Amino acid sequence: MTSADEFVLQLLTDKGIVDSAAIEDARANVSASDDASEDTAVLEYLISEHKLKPMQVAEVLADEFNMDLVDLSDVRISSDALEVVPFELANRYKVIPLEADGTEVEIAVADPLDMDAVDSISHVIQRSVICRVAPLEDIEKAIHQYYEGARAEQVNEIFADQEDPDALPTQIDLPSVEDATEEEAPIIKYVHMVISEALKRRASDIHMEPLEKRFRVRYRIDGVLHEVENPPKRLQPSIVSRIKLMSNVSIAEKRVPQDGRINIKVGAKVIDLRVSTLPTAFGESIVMRILDKEGLRLGLPELGFFSDDQATFERIISLPDGVFLVTGPTGSGKSTTLYSALNYINHPDRKIITVEDPVEYELAGVNQVQVRREVGMTFAAALRSMLRQAPNIIMVGEIRDKETAEIAINASLTGHMVFSTLHTNDAPSAISRLIDIGIKPFLVAAAVRAVLAQRLVRRNCQACRGSSDPDEKLLNSLGIRPDQTADATFMEGEGCSKCNGTGFRGRVGIFEMFNVNEELQQMIYEEASLVALRAKAREMGMRTMREDGVRKVIAGVTTPNEVLHATVADSL
Repeated sequence: MTSADEFVLQLLTDKGIVDSAAIEDARANVSASDDASEDTAVLEYLISEHKLKPMQVAEVLADEFNMDLVDLSDVRISSDALEVVPFELANRYKVIPLEADGTEVEIAVADPLDMDAVDSISHVIQRSVICRVAPLEDIEKAIHQYYEGARAEQVNEIFADQEDPDALPTQIDLPSVEDATEEEAPIIKYVHMVISEALKRRASDIHMEPLEKRFRVRYRIDGVLHEVENPPKRLQPSIVSRIKLMSNVSIAEKRVPQDGRINIKVGAKVIDLRVSTLPTAFGESIVMRILDKEGLRLGLPELGFFSDDQATFERIISLPDGVFLVTGPTGSGKSTTLYSALNYINHPDRKIITVEDPVEYELAGVNQVQVRREVGMTFAAALRSMLRQAPNIIMVGEIRDKETAEIAINASLTGHMVFSTLHTNDAPSAISRLIDIGIKPFLVAAAVRAVLAQRLVRRNCQACRGSSDPDEKLLNSLGIRPDQTADATFMEGEGCSKCNGTGFRGRVGIFEMFNVNEELQQMIYEEASLVALRAKAREMGMRTMREDGVRKVIAGVTTPNEVLHATVADSL
């Protein structure tokens, strides 16, 4: 049963099937449980104690909603019905088809109030749906019995180019609809092709955007969107419905944004697609974020640190207590940096707990907690509980409010090392941000050890890069002096098959490290301005993101244009 369980208990009481004393006794027996749905536990208890039969619940619901009751043990389900309602739909919505013809299908449901399930099934199978009521356990038994041995049709894309040692395994296992009709098969094949091609091209996101006269599909590769061949506009509703079905969100709901997930298997690896839908003027826009849980490279050199910056970074993250913040806009690699830090300090003698929304990558030996706001598991609630687990190191996915910030600061002051992220444009701004959301300046000064601001720029393709002679005006815009160009090795990719002709393959970070020493602590305590904090940090050797980018341009790692587009001019 679902959210209607309280209603069901009331019905059972009104009809005299179960008395209120039995229900109160059941409540008393499950009250110690932390089950988020107590009414469900009460029903299960009544059934397990033989005070209530599943068929009685079904009978009450059928009578209340004027539906027929069906005993599945006496019914022989037609093969036509099984073909119309595939296993994927039946198992997801816990229904079993009984009879079907060209215009309608009869199904058995356990929860007549779940009209969203009925609407979704009707939309997918393109038939009207007639409901009858049966006990949930009978439906589950019938699903197992009648669909046993049925295998979902799978589309395996074979990548022709396997010369690249970093290429993905060739076989991709994707979920698909059982016994796809002739009309559905092209849609299924197209969606699988889009996902497979995105994986082959190392895309981080797939964007499907409904425009007035076309349905645009784009891949984000190394931070830049590339448009690919668009499907016909008339197929837009079918493609969107297919993706929503795969990601386990409501097909019938088109008015509000929805979030879902698709898990696919690539060779021996599991790839997670985080799906977001958004209603727009011309239909629903879909973005699929590709997360390779096992494929994250966690070494610090891969982040893009030069040796001096890496040594500073390693020293800070190895401190016994304090707060270390990573700042930057969405998509600037903050999570990757924090995961790399955790991987570096992850030793058997340390206990590490993270609270994330969502858990994007899995780290061996780390306790990772998923935020679930619908049941009260917020960042703040999780953080409070984590402190009772006696961790050495805590990672909070993001500090979004005063409550979370206060708990994180207090945790650092009681002997924990706390890692987290903030959305600010540069490193010193993180101090102002914490004070703005309500943290006392003396607490900020005492707790924060360092702030790392970062951006991502595209890395020159190692296979096709060659010497280049950048425009002098471009170098002047970056503040590169003539004396710096003497020993510079300016490089640029020419474009090859490995980088899809772009000249770039992969991305690298450019960083700004704000170390809080005694002088800066005093300035923060005295509520010095952001300008003053930044000036003092520069005076003490802080390198800005643009200056770090210039070092990478001179070393041939990236191009002047990349750094120019990713950073702002230094004011000091």
